[in-house]
Amino acid sequence: MTTTFTHNLNPDLSTLPGTNGIPDYDVAIIGCGVSGANIARRLSAYKVKVAVLEKAADVSFGTSKANSGIVHGGFHHNKKYLKARLEIQGNLMFDRLMRELDFPFKRCGIIVAALHEDEMKAVEHLYMQGVENGVIGIELCSRERILELEPKLSPDVVGGLYAPGGGIVEPYRFVFALVESAMKNGVHVFTNYRVEKAERDVPRNKWLITAADGRKINARYVVNAAGLFADEVSRIFGGESFTIKARKGEYYLLDRLTKARPERVVFPVPTSVSKGMLVIPTVEGTVLVGPTADIKENKEDFSTTSERLEQILDSGRKMVPSLSRNDVITNFAGLRPVLEEDFYIEPSKVTPAFIQVAGIQSPGLTASPAIGEYVKDLLKNIGLELTEKSDWDPFVERRPRARELTPYELDALIAKDPAWGNMVCRCEQVTEAEIVEAIRQGHTTLDGIKYFTRAQMGRCQGGFCTFKIIKIIMRETGLSYEEITKHGGASRVLEGEL
Repeated sequence: MTTTFTHNLNPDLSTLPGTNGIPDYDVAIIGCGVSGANIARRLSAYKVKVAVLEKAADVSFGTSKANSGIVHGGFHHNKKYLKARLEIQGNLMFDRLMRELDFPFKRCGIIVAALHEDEMKAVEHLYMQGVENGVIGIELCSRERILELEPKLSPDVVGGLYAPGGGIVEPYRFVFALVESAMKNGVHVFTNYRVEKAERDVPRNKWLITAADGRKINARYVVNAAGLFADEVSRIFGGESFTIKARKGEYYLLDRLTKARPERVVFPVPTSVSKGMLVIPTVEGTVLVGPTADIKENKEDFSTTSERLEQILDSGRKMVPSLSRNDVITNFAGLRPVLEEDFYIEPSKVTPAFIQVAGIQSPGLTASPAIGEYVKDLLKNIGLELTEKSDWDPFVERRPRARELTPYELDALIAKDPAWGNMVCRCEQVTEAEIVEAIRQGHTTLDGIKYFTRAQMGRCQGGFCTFKIIKIIMRETGLSYEEITKHGGASRVLEGEL
């Protein structure tokens, strides 16, 4: 059978109202990472037509997919910076968003561990900065207190800082939930839409935005949330000239059975370049160690190196000595967009109806809900009329997940749909029914299904379940095995026959 997608991912442009056969929108958001998704969801509460244009095969496939997943505590940056103010505001918004959107989030707290007495001066600075920023419950800790909060820390620790309001989130599930909510409330999302050309229709005050594959839409206002490629998008629209650099961060992922898992996010004392190598207990039970911080010219260089990976473990063990290479299940790299010291979020000064949302590196994930609010207000200030919808629904349906159910609850679902009884991913306990639901939500690549369900994320990293998932995608979509990709484009998994 062929699945009918339940949401309007990639709606048929020829069926949408517009001018001369080209659909008209009030706002086009370029990029659907965590910033673009929050902006889209915020605008979905108003009577405006919104399109999201994402160049990848699925949402969150850019910077957001390899995010550390930390909700920062509000003490790393002085509030003179926009990113600090948005971080503090965004942090406070996560509890409500979790209730509305059903994504994994936990306020586990953040620790900064000082391993030498001379680092305590920097810790004291962070503490005073946090107090000035209004961080709730922040503590300057003695050695005894920091070890009480996190017993897995090195006995060499001399003190530190504790911010109980910090937390952890699953970044891709957060983006998927935001997008689902936005689409439920009328936003259109177009994937594989690589913006190639933009023309200004001055008499009609609209942008004509053309994709590399020839698709076109009109939009009155444009938001540039294109992450690593925001500089290229700005040039296409005749906006400001700036250069985004890619800062590569390599990570190790440790199995959920590791004995080194801390209860709280563990930071070292930061440097001027980076917040350092972290030990992060992910919200789903695994452990991240990293990231490195290396500027790269190539914005698509996701390679990892043995030298950097060795550095990650060495740095992590200084804080948590029980970290073991035997617990490593994979390594990966992510790229962060580096512009200036602060976020660049403001209307363009050289091109009309164009909002720049660029240089959103750490703490971008934490700040992203506040970025949505901030950009909404900027659009209103430059002329977008915003009338609230009386029927806006902030909630998405809570989905059952086999690994979270009791045997009785799972039996009840199997009685209604036998697919709940077919365990496709043994490591993460993901059933066929959950894979099918991911496909019905429009996620038809292996990575899209992985981020939606966690299938392929366990100890075997897809070794046992990938073939089963491919067969389900083929059955549900009608795609041939040669058309199935890891993350879209040319990333085919199977090619030819023996």
